[in-house]
Amino acid sequence: MTAQSLLEQLLNSVQFGVMLFLLSAGLTLVFGVMNFINLAHGSLYMLGAYTGIAAYSASGSFLYGALTGVLCGGAVAFLLDTAIFRNLYQKDHLHQVLGTFGLILFFNALVHWLWGPSALFSRIPEFLDFRVVLMGGLEYPAYRLAVSLLGLAVAAFLYVLIEHSRIGMLIRAGATDRDMVAALGVNIRRLYTVVFALGGILAGLAGVAASPLFAVEAGMGENILILMFVVIIIGGIGSVRGAFIAAILVGLVDTLGRAFMRIALGGLFPPDVADSTAPAMASMLVYVMMVAVLFLKPEGLFAGRST
Repeated sequence: MTAQSLLEQLLNSVQFGVMLFLLSAGLTLVFGVMNFINLAHGSLYMLGAYTGIAAYSASGSFLYGALTGVLCGGAVAFLLDTAIFRNLYQKDHLHQVLGTFGLILFFNALVHWLWGPSALFSRIPEFLDFRVVLMGGLEYPAYRLAVSLLGLAVAAFLYVLIEHSRIGMLIRAGATDRDMVAALGVNIRRLYTVVFALGGILAGLAGVAASPLFAVEAGMGENILILMFVVIIIGGIGSVRGAFIAAILVGLVDTLGRAFMRIALGGLFPPDVADSTAPAMASMLVYVMMVAVLFLKPEGLFAGRST
């Protein structure tokens, strides 16, 4: 293992981590403020990716495609909140799980109908289609570096929004005691809609950013949904700060485990055993970390549903 390969995988870890954060930040806000389980959050990520590719292909402008995907995520989240989810807020979690699972099936069928069953692939925009020379002479894709910087910028924006703005104050108060916030005259329904739309915007942004890196296909939201919940559980329900730290940790453990588990096992077992065992063990590391965190801090790293 060379220093260059380690640095490259560390950068890949950060890039994957910030992608998880973009997805998990909105979901943890919805869960923390509304106490609402939205399994269809991954579908917003999928719709952002599909509509972003469609707009990019039609216009030739990646920025136009990105704006379209982001707006699609926010608009669909707004429509879902006003048309469907308001009827589920007062229901128990079983109703919420069943209702949002039905939406997963609907959106998967919708993209099958609109774009077909084959996976789509987006091209990297020309202005980011080059490599940046980093320390040690490592050449790293500029697009991946831009995604990492974008995620860090969004994290900084969310920190300022939640900690130093009026809407952030209301979100934090709603996460702590929504009944008291409503009693003080705040329109809690409108607050819910704002939080849900913000989560949809972040999911759409993640979908657009992921489209040049991963295959865009029906069901892609469910593939990453489990990792989203792992991030939320590790970070603490309702905590955006916890989601950011947990997402980076999950990105590090998952990426480095998949990259170097074979090397680690190669010194302990015969090559054929290491080859067959390494992928399974690497995929388990994230869940082992989650169990360890829950054992030490059952409510997550940042407990108490605080943003």
